[in-house]
Amino acid sequence: MDIIYLHGLKIDCVIGIWEWERRCKQSLTIDLDMAADIAKAAATDHIDDTLDYKTVAKRIVEFVGQSEFQLVETLGENIATVLRQEFDIPWCRVRINKKGAIRSARDVGVVVERGQQS
Repeated sequence: MDIIYLHGLKIDCVIGIWEWERRCKQSLTIDLDMAADIAKAAATDHIDDTLDYKTVAKRIVEFVGQSEFQLVETLGENIATVLRQEFDIPWCRVRINKKGAIRSARDVGVVVERGQQS
């Protein structure tokens, strides 16, 4: 199985458990790795034969931007569900970076992997 990836997607959303976090949007950085068989697209050189990462990006930006989860774990699980159900992919890895959540750490977040990578 091949992997189509989209890394460094910056999205502002309401995320967090503290009252102050619920009043303002915070910036997250999201990396997506998605299993796909690209053989047909490679042969035809046509966008309809592959996973269109622009369409994926637009959907995830919309979904995350409208979300108001408390935990990045919940957000990651829901992103994985959107990817697998709406784009019919067998496996995905979702990495969410909530930079600045811990003052003494450069990065903090979660990695959610769902499905089977063939």
